[in-house]
Amino acid sequence: MSRVCELTGKKAMVGNNVSHAMNKTKRKFNANLVKKRFYIPEDESWVTLKVSTSALKTINKIGISAAIKDAKSKGFLK
Repeated sequence: MSRVCELTGKKAMVGNNVSHAMNKTKRKFNANLVKKRFYIPEDESWVTLKVSTSALKTINKIGISAAIKDAKSKGFLK
């Protein structure tokens, strides 16, 4: 499974390691993802999602139901 946030669509970025001598080599900046279970009271069910830590802050602010609805409208979740 790829390292992509299921709610926000965040994924790895590509950049450079830059040494003191300004030598540049390619590297990857991975998204900060955690696997987390959420309880959805409307369906009375549990769902497991791989989400970024910034998405967790959003879920704490607006709630899991609103976050899932927003992700579905943006096409990140089916």
